[in-house]
Amino acid sequence: MKKLLMVLGIMLLGGAFTTLKLSARSIEITVAGPFEDVVAALKKGDVSGLASYLDNNVEINIAGKSNTYSKAQAEIILKDFFSKNQVKSFELVHQGGDNSRFGIGNMTTTAGNFRVSFFLQKKGGTMVLNELRFENK
Repeated sequence: MKKLLMVLGIMLLGGAFTTLKLSARSIEITVAGPFEDVVAALKKGDVSGLASYLDNNVEINIAGKSNTYSKAQAEIILKDFFSKNQVKSFELVHQGGDNSRFGIGNMTTTAGNFRVSFFLQKKGGTMVLNELRFENK
C-alpha cells in the first residue's frame, strides 16, 4: 500500500511539473510586441497592422523600386502592393537586434514569391517601422 501511494505521489508531482512547464511555454508564445505584430501583419497582408507601426517617413523597396514615403503615402503603397499580391504565407527565417530589430522572411503571394526584410527602430519610447523591402525571388 505504501509503495502504491508513493508511486501515485511521484506521478502527481511529475504531472504538476509538466503542467507548470507547459503553462510557462504558452505564456512565452502569447507575449507579443511590435516585432511580433509586424510579423503577424505580414502573414495576413494586413496593411492596418503595419500602418500602426509606420514611422513618419518610411523607405519602401518593391522589386527594386525604392523610395522614401510619408506615413500616409506608405500606407497607400502597401495597400496597392497587397491588393495585387494576396499573401498565401509568410515565414520568418531570420531576426536580430536589440534596440532596433530586423526580420527577414519568405512571402508567397498569388502573384509570386518575395524575400521580405523589415526594420524597426526605437524612437522615443516606441518601436517604429522605418524600412520595408519586397524583393522578387
